[in-house]
Amino acid sequence: MRIIEGSSIIDLVKEMCIEANTCLPDDVKTALSQVVESETFKGARDILEIIQRNAEIAENKNVAMCQDTGMLVAFVEIGQDVHIKGGHIEELINEGVRQGYRDGFLRKSIVSDPIRRENTKDNTPAVIHYKILPGEVFNITVAPKGFGSENMSRLVMLKPSDGLEGVKRTILETIEIAGPNPCPPIVVGVGIGGTFEKAAYMAKKALMRELGSPHQDSFYDDLERQMLCEINALGIGPQGFGGQTTALGIHIEAAPTHIAGLPVAVNIGCHASRHVYRSL
Repeated sequence: MRIIEGSSIIDLVKEMCIEANTCLPDDVKTALSQVVESETFKGARDILEIIQRNAEIAENKNVAMCQDTGMLVAFVEIGQDVHIKGGHIEELINEGVRQGYRDGFLRKSIVSDPIRRENTKDNTPAVIHYKILPGEVFNITVAPKGFGSENMSRLVMLKPSDGLEGVKRTILETIEIAGPNPCPPIVVGVGIGGTFEKAAYMAKKALMRELGSPHQDSFYDDLERQMLCEINALGIGPQGFGGQTTALGIHIEAAPTHIAGLPVAVNIGCHASRHVYRSL
């Protein structure tokens, strides 16, 4: 049995919240550098360079790279032989979020009720997903999810007869409808299969994958490459001003589903695809 002190979880989440909002992940930096080189439209290339400069300033000055510091989504992997001492894990994570957003001078964007809309004033509660693993591991990913991109996401319950072409059509329609609103170049997460809520979870989790990494299933690896080409062929471009760089990447997750269903969720992330992974 491994014992983890609750205070260490608070401190870790606090640091991760600040880092995620101020430092662009290395894979996103690399992807931006690659598209700056490949983009042929000068206007689009200029915007991509501005995005890069913005990220550099945010990291150097330790300030938020975007005014929308997001709703904090946490993915927690915890071993069944781990005991958390000194508090309930959900309370500990939320306390880390509270301290991180306070000490990092990050905008507090969460309302306690979707209709009455009173701000909680500390950016809690976070949305927390748990996965129980064997052993004594404790891994956590935090992702501040801005709603300029979140609002452009969709979930569609297709019929099995819609097949692969229906999935492709749903992805492209979602990007076309979104247009410039999610601050392209975007990252696209897709969840196919499962149930209504499972597809949405997979689409969000797909955004955490390293940009440019190949899918372990060659079928979906080919599909990702094809859809990235088709998305970029839409010509929306950086910030919607045109060009060949509408998306930096697309990641697909799939799961078993019912014989009568074909759920498809498309979760869009903006160019500031913010996430940090750590282990305790």
